[in-house]
Amino acid sequence: MTGKLDPAALAEVLAATGAADPAVATGPAYGEDAAAIDLAGADETLVVAADPLSLAADAVGELAVHVACNDVAASGADPRWLTHTLFLPDDDAARRRVVTEQVDETASDLGVAIVGGHTEVLPALARPLCSMTALGTTDRFVESGGAEPGDRLLLTKGAGIEATAILATDFRDACLDASVPTETLDSAAEFLDDVSVVPDAAAVRDAATAMHDPTEGGLLTALVETARASGTALSVDRDRVPVRPETRACCDALGVDPLATFGSGALLAAVPPARVEDARDALSAVEIDSGVIGEVRRDESVDGDNPKTAGTVYLDGDQIAEPPRDELYPLWK
Repeated sequence: MTGKLDPAALAEVLAATGAADPAVATGPAYGEDAAAIDLAGADETLVVAADPLSLAADAVGELAVHVACNDVAASGADPRWLTHTLFLPDDDAARRRVVTEQVDETASDLGVAIVGGHTEVLPALARPLCSMTALGTTDRFVESGGAEPGDRLLLTKGAGIEATAILATDFRDACLDASVPTETLDSAAEFLDDVSVVPDAAAVRDAATAMHDPTEGGLLTALVETARASGTALSVDRDRVPVRPETRACCDALGVDPLATFGSGALLAAVPPARVEDARDALSAVEIDSGVIGEVRRDESVDGDNPKTAGTVYLDGDQIAEPPRDELYPLWK
């Protein structure tokens, strides 16, 4: 099996939390991509998130930086520091240079400093693996589990942004064979420039009760994780989910559901009804499109004494019982 563990298996991993520390305000939990650590003597919270990336061969360094920094930003913080652990399949100097230059340029563009890490050759790998730990600070940590009944669900940019860029680069020949026009693929490849949600989160965080950035498994997985983290039911209409034409063309050509594949570049936010227009205006001010795709409801299956046992997603009224396996994985053989 490739990809994320199922929720039951992941629960075993998340149960191993080491020594108790009262400074840990938010620790490992399903649906939470970042930890919050109270800084002694300061009115700030340190936000920490870790993520590996290996499958997007053409842009692994660039995407690895964005994926880690997105988790910190989606928790209400400004990413400031990165540690970079790089495993290479061989000692190819050209390959090493490409990955490290991608990491350096992307971090510089975000204003994030690389403060440490580790690099080694691991011949068992088929491609480079970048594992990033991002850190930042905030005076208001925003949990994925903060969504409340009545909130509206906003999505920025569109579903499947990251997957579109991967399809147009790593799987360009397959898309061409499936009659996707060259100009569409050229435009789709430029979606790599849109995978950061740092500006999206900065615009929305004051209004949001919860934020989450879709990654592996796309929007549908992000919805399941948010619902379970908050103990709520999320109701979404597929027709209201923004999907760019390039995404539709590439995904249709290779039989991929845009809502169930790598989604970095979009930010999912739960926002109280009275703040929706404020949030959308703030996004428009920094030229980021958004759409209201659904709402948060009380989960009627919840045990009143244990609301965190809930977490249900309805897409066009149909229940999504489990997070989907990312639909790009079968294409990597």
